[in-house]
Amino acid sequence: MKTLCVTVFIENSTKDSQLRERKRKGKMANIRQIKERWMHYLFLFIATASIAILFMISIFLFMEGLPIFKQVSVKDFIFGEFWYPTYDPPEFGIFPLIMGSLVVTIFSAIISIPLGVMTAVYLAEMATHKIREIVKPIVELLAALPSVVIGFFGMIVVAPFLQEVFDIPTGLNIFNASIMLAFMSIPTICSISEDAIYSVPTNLKEASLALGATHLETIVRVILPASISGISTAVILGMSRAIGETMVVLMVAGGAAMIPGSIFDPVRPMPASIAAEMAEAPFRGDHYYALFATGIVLFIFTFIFNIIAEHISHKYRQVGEASL
Repeated sequence: MKTLCVTVFIENSTKDSQLRERKRKGKMANIRQIKERWMHYLFLFIATASIAILFMISIFLFMEGLPIFKQVSVKDFIFGEFWYPTYDPPEFGIFPLIMGSLVVTIFSAIISIPLGVMTAVYLAEMATHKIREIVKPIVELLAALPSVVIGFFGMIVVAPFLQEVFDIPTGLNIFNASIMLAFMSIPTICSISEDAIYSVPTNLKEASLALGATHLETIVRVILPASISGISTAVILGMSRAIGETMVVLMVAGGAAMIPGSIFDPVRPMPASIAAEMAEAPFRGDHYYALFATGIVLFIFTFIFNIIAEHISHKYRQVGEASL
């Protein structure tokens, strides 16, 4: 009888312990669910706030820019060849500003894309570990340089050099601005391209080498095609930064609102014109509205660049080792 009582007591104690353990686990599970729910709401709020802020900025930009089209047509505004906002009557043709932005961006791309991609290939596939540890931080530190410092360098050092070497009236021109913008774009292109090259599966490289291909052939025919999605995105993002850069082109592009005839002509890209004239434009005047409309055109350009980058990224995305 005594043994039976002890057995029953032990069984009851065990059941109580199991019940307390289940309650404890259930309480902990409820706490985790509450935490996850609140984290979900927090991230949802942050994402929604980011989208809402971007949307409000876009609405403000269009609200302040569209009124200019009551005074000038869209065709005359975009394709007009004369930008004289203070004349009487004023002329609001931003075609020279658009051409200035495009020409500077194109020439900076010609310089920065080969340098950025080749540097990424070298760091990812050819450089030793010691050299990579030295070069990569230096390249990434270039992105931390303030644009005003790069502008000062272009204005004080590069401009006199170009003026003396090429015997031109001024060193503040398209070529100078292109070099400085390329200098700013290379870190972005190099860093993202290097990450894309590193993401190429090792089996692809080993298979290429096993079939008798040299290291150079493997890079050209296997690694670069497999990483073309990330490289294309890097190029588009680098060019988006170049076309939207303000301080550098304001300081070294020359500031002449005219259609260029050569790479040594001064120009005034759209961001430089907005930055230089906004303080002088009467509030809610035609000049003020024209500058915001110029911002709309610049916004559309960068938006198109991002759409192209997203399209290329999805079109050439590497989804498996056999997809090549």
